[in-house]
Amino acid sequence: MPEHDVETVVVGAGIAELATAWRLRHREVVVLERADRVGGRICSERRGDYWLNFGAHVFAGPESATGRLLDEVGVAAVPVPGELAAIAMNGRVITDGRVNTYPFRIPMPWEARLTALRAGAKVRVAVWRYGRAASPRPGDRPGDLQQRVYDFLGEQTFADFVGPLPPEVDAMFRPTVMRSSGLPEQMSAGAGVGYFRLVWDRKSGLSRNIVGGSSVLPETLHAELGPRVMHGCEVGEVVSSGDGVSVRYEQGGRAETIRTRHCVLATPAPVSRQLGAGVASETRAALERVVYGPYVSAAFLTNETESAPWDECYAIATPKRAFNVFFNMTSVPRAQERERRPGSSIMVFSPAELAQSLLELDDAQIIAAYLRDIEAIFPGFSELVSESKVRRFPEGVPYCFPGRGKLQAALTRPQERVHLAGDFLGTFYTDTAIESGWRAAGRILEATRERRD
Repeated sequence: MPEHDVETVVVGAGIAELATAWRLRHREVVVLERADRVGGRICSERRGDYWLNFGAHVFAGPESATGRLLDEVGVAAVPVPGELAAIAMNGRVITDGRVNTYPFRIPMPWEARLTALRAGAKVRVAVWRYGRAASPRPGDRPGDLQQRVYDFLGEQTFADFVGPLPPEVDAMFRPTVMRSSGLPEQMSAGAGVGYFRLVWDRKSGLSRNIVGGSSVLPETLHAELGPRVMHGCEVGEVVSSGDGVSVRYEQGGRAETIRTRHCVLATPAPVSRQLGAGVASETRAALERVVYGPYVSAAFLTNETESAPWDECYAIATPKRAFNVFFNMTSVPRAQERERRPGSSIMVFSPAELAQSLLELDDAQIIAAYLRDIEAIFPGFSELVSESKVRRFPEGVPYCFPGRGKLQAALTRPQERVHLAGDFLGTFYTDTAIESGWRAAGRILEATRERRD
């Protein structure tokens, strides 16, 4: 066997791993993926002019790492049209007007309305402060902005920050705070405030859809990387030894070992800790403390031939339902139509405790629970459904808990040969995943140059 089989092995084929391999595409790089598809939690399926979506669906703007990657591979993304802050609650569907008027338009006791105004004002001030913390500053070093975001209201939960709320107000707040996979009682106050900023301010980050569906990006990267992406590879161990790394895996029932100079682990934090014997002990301890929550999603294709009540909306919060948000994934194609075409593509999303109760059910039971609640909001919806599909993500997405910022230094410290990447390294979702992959690739390229010099 040669000293090294390849220069770099990337474990997994989610967006962080694919971004890493793309940056290293002119070098020797192999991607080992267990599944028969790429993209991880970025998951959509094309259906003619529409697409079913099950995971990540909104992406950062042109100046972000995501924007640069989209440009490099020639994938189109456009601003999301439609209302982002609509709500369906207590028999009312509100799709327009200022958010601070909602307590007066949703049926609820007057005492609850006044509490909603006070809590909403507190959150709105915090959103403004969060925006300042999440903006670049002169003299920022790499990681400074991310650390500020973690430290902003980072030592208390969102529930503690807003204080006790009447049930109606608590129900109003939860769908926005829980757009990750944690509860208000689990997530840091700063993280919860950040989700309100995303919903209230289109310019704050995630504001674009990928034309054709989210999976167009990972599938395009897969096509560009070609046979360097190997499927059916169950990685069992990543061990540093001497001047390289041994990656042990199984493929087709056969045990294999590949020797490499560098390995990039962009798998979920618990998996990276389990595999990464070559990762520094302090970093492995930090990986153990990263917390994930589950989510379940479903996509529905409908066949209506006339306008629908959700046509002008992209996202409708749905308190007290089996799902948190009702997403109209036809917003982009609908905005480009001269005449409305038949049908829609709808996604519903259930995180945290909502997902936990659904994970025990089979697909038919989940669909039935979802349709029952959609019917309560939009009567007659079930009769329009031509296709429905469920996806489960038991280890869905990491959420920011109080004190999470204290782990950041250990998680992001440079490693000699086994490098980490993934969305658990920050709070900017897909952008964090891509940027962390590029940082890992950059360290590998720098080490290669130094070795040659």
